[in-house]
Amino acid sequence: MRLLHLALVLSLLAVAGCGYRPLYAERTGGPDIVAELARIEIAEAETRLGQIIRNDLISSMRPAGSGEGTGEYRLTLKPDNRTSAVIANAQPAVTRRSMLVTVEFELFKGDKSVLTGTASSRTSFDVIREPFADMQAEKNALERVAHEVSGDIRLRLAAYLTRS
Repeated sequence: MRLLHLALVLSLLAVAGCGYRPLYAERTGGPDIVAELARIEIAEAETRLGQIIRNDLISSMRPAGSGEGTGEYRLTLKPDNRTSAVIANAQPAVTRRSMLVTVEFELFKGDKSVLTGTASSRTSFDVIREPFADMQAEKNALERVAHEVSGDIRLRLAAYLTRS
């Protein structure tokens, strides 16, 4: 039993000594990631997809009631949405469609571009030839991939801000 305790203590010391730090942990002597993310101003969206992604980023990066970013950082988003057929059944009443959302993003500090990247996500949905159900299925698929893409962008921004 004593050997087991010793092994546990040694493994905890090894993990603590390897430099691992949780991304959103409070830091001393380094940037506070939550505060840094809240300072990013996100450009207005031109499309519904861009608006969903922007709103999701704002709500996840800023504490409630904190308002807009300070403008120290500025994020631009260029979303693209493509839908294609996956399965076309012999029964013409039901088909499966695939949606791919790709977003090119760029983070600026002042006028200087400091981070660029592309985030993408794919999902699928059924088309059953009922107009309202088909519209809702596509809308739901769009919101799902927008949420996944915004989470990916937020994580990349946080990772960049920990290094800067």
